[in-house]
Amino acid sequence: MPVEVISDRSEDTGAAGPQIDLADLALRIRRWAAELGFAAVGVSDLDVAQPADRLRAWLARERHGQMHYMRHHEALRANPTQLLPGAQRAICARMDYRPRAHDEGWIDREWQRLSNPRAAIVSLYARGRDYHKVVRSRLQTLAGRIGQEVGAFGYRVCTDTAPVFEVELARKAALGWRGKHTLLLSRDAGSLFFLGELFVSLDLAKDASVTEHCGTCARCIDICPTKAIVGPYQLDARRCISYLTIEHHGTIPEELRPLMGNRIYGCDDCQLVCPWNKYAKDSDDPDFAVRNGLDSAALVDLFAWSEDEFNRRFEGSAIRRIGHERWLRNIAVALGNAPSSPAVVAALRSRAQHPSELVREHVSWALARHAG
Repeated sequence: MPVEVISDRSEDTGAAGPQIDLADLALRIRRWAAELGFAAVGVSDLDVAQPADRLRAWLARERHGQMHYMRHHEALRANPTQLLPGAQRAICARMDYRPRAHDEGWIDREWQRLSNPRAAIVSLYARGRDYHKVVRSRLQTLAGRIGQEVGAFGYRVCTDTAPVFEVELARKAALGWRGKHTLLLSRDAGSLFFLGELFVSLDLAKDASVTEHCGTCARCIDICPTKAIVGPYQLDARRCISYLTIEHHGTIPEELRPLMGNRIYGCDDCQLVCPWNKYAKDSDDPDFAVRNGLDSAALVDLFAWSEDEFNRRFEGSAIRRIGHERWLRNIAVALGNAPSSPAVVAALRSRAQHPSELVREHVSWALARHAG
């Protein structure tokens, strides 16, 4: 996603004085974070030399697609002290997001909806409020609480949109290990959680990273609909459905369209199949409750939304960022993959003369499939 630094920094970037009991402060930070809704917190140093080397190789293979910001901010990502001069540690926090309404059978229900080609599938994380706003606000509150104890100190809040090695820092902070699908995994929470970082000028004791627990399992690699996970810990974003439906701005390659099925925003297959997600924690935070019926919506109904309705319904949602045009593009592909019916064909024809060439092209492709 475009690098839009939605973060905050204090005016004073000097480290706290020697009178601060940093060990006791670290314990209190964990307590305050829990009160703010974070499920786990850890502390990492800022050495990211290894992931920086891997990023360089990944970029050389052009696997970032249109995410040009990955290359533009490569040097910044490799040196967190450029984000915050004087930074010494990253306080990494985890916030679970699985909607509370999901009971123990939630994974089966998600697979059932995926198998219904008329259902509109939106990734679990995007069904509620934009997590950037939620996590950022809570981390900012945490920084304020720390400041009340130690006085002025340097800090910066980062919530996914700043150029940092988020998973690597969380791994080093003992929040989990990197799974073969490249996401962070936790033994007690799977991977259904958001991450956020608070870079600080405080020399807090760092946590020891945890061991990996994927073993020989390769379910996430095998299940990927477009084979975007090209090997353990290796993702070709250009084939990833999450990339294609969210980050990719133009025409979706025709050879990948049938593989996308009914997924219109993101893809959870590699998470649903992961054995560790049977331990995924639900969240009682109302911000992550499902909105707009996105856990039961039909493709035809969502395709009928006007641009005004799209903007109104997705106010405060991460989905709004892709815009109505790409929303229609994504749904047109899904409708092209749906069983032919008068309702599906009528919905597509209603957009056949859409002002956007991008929408028209994908609608034309979908109608041609139904004509056959």
